Amino acid sequence: MRALTILVVAAALAGVGIVQAQDREKLGERAEDAAAVLNEIMGAPEATIPASLLENSRCVAVIPGVVKVGFIFGGRHGRGLLSCRVENGWSRPSFIAITGGSFGLQIGAQATDFVLVFTNERAAKALTDHKITLGGDASVSAGPVGRTAEAATDVTFRTEIYSYSRSKGLFAGLSLEGSSLGVDAEANHAVYEGSIEADALLFDAGGTVPNEVAPFMRALQRHDPTEF
Repeated sequence: MRALTILVVAAALAGVGIVQAQDREKLGERAEDAAAVLNEIMGAPEATIPASLLENSRCVAVIPGVVKVGFIFGGRHGRGLLSCRVENGWSRPSFIAITGGSFGLQIGAQATDFVLVFTNERAAKALTDHKITLGGDASVSAGPVGRTAEAATDVTFRTEIYSYSRSKGLFAGLSLEGSSLGVDAEANHAVYEGSIEADALLFDAGGTVPNEVAPFMRALQRHDPTEF
């Protein structure tokens, strides 16, 4: 009986290990998708994020494949990554999730990529404690688009978050007012293998960067104007 119990426990632990490995693989794919979105947007000749805005950014989030599903009443849900500037470049990314409801005539499902550019750390620090509502807890505006769009950005960067969307190849500034943004603690726990807090990831320099999130960090470094 004891031997049988040991076998059952061993099988259960093995099953947990397989699930965790699968979870990390999926999270790695999410980071790769986020990196691909940023690379493709920044590689566009005109429809891109102004260099001056990126240069003055404090944090950048990319949320690929946000799904908006609904018939008359719709909802939005997606998961991505967020990284902030630290002493030696960009922080280890934290996984995040965005949710939000919407109203109006809408039929079917639609997947959209979102990019959020933070002009200060206040909103990012707030979301490490609790979910924040865009347009409520943090000001949000549709971001200017194009390499020559610097003049359209308010010089003092009073808006805390500039938001962008890309759907079916079309890239534009889009306000996400009313959406909720928060930390995906389970994803962080799976990738970083511990109870590390999001604020430690985003605002403490150093630490080991897991392979799963490395593609996203490379994409940020590649397109950071301060690196040129």
